[in-house]
Amino acid sequence: MADPFNARNQLLGVARRLFLEGGAAPAPVVTTDPPRLTPVALENLRMSRSRERILANLDDMYREAFERAKTTEDEAQMKALDFSYRREQLYFEILLDVRDAIERR
Repeated sequence: MADPFNARNQLLGVARRLFLEGGAAPAPVVTTDPPRLTPVALENLRMSRSRERILANLDDMYREAFERAKTTEDEAQMKALDFSYRREQLYFEILLDVRDAIERR
């Protein structure tokens, strides 16, 4: 009498279905771990905002603040906003260059 639970035969059957008969691939492993910014994840991740959109949002934000300072005739605030805008624009351009370089890899 044959053993009804022969692990070797079951494994061979699964392998045969998977490789020879083109069976369905095993389901991906679902983890509950939070996502990590690993090199593999960065390769699969595409950034959603364009360079122009990011810089336009920055421009809109500072333009609104500058207009408020202009209506109150606050020269010091207008100078501070002008400097901050140029500094932030430079920071964003550097970060966007880094992002573009990573995406090209």
